[in-house]
Amino acid sequence: MLQLRPNCECCDKDLPPEAAAVICTFECTFCRECASGVLGDTCPNCGGNFSPRPVRPNNMLEKYPASKERILKAGGCTAV
Repeated sequence: MLQLRPNCECCDKDLPPEAAAVICTFECTFCRECASGVLGDTCPNCGGNFSPRPVRPNNMLEKYPASKERILKAGGCTAV
């Protein structure tokens, strides 16, 4: 099950479960602005591409809540 991480790993922008965000195959999570701008649509952690992060329906969020663990790249983000 996806963690639905709460923030962009690049700029630390809040990304609630319903927010438009992108993830890579390892669930690295970024806002669309950082993914397409700063990162050039390439994950800085694995070198993979991004896909839109799915939205978990509200009734399922109650049973399967989003992660509260914030992950931020030390030193900021740069493209691979």
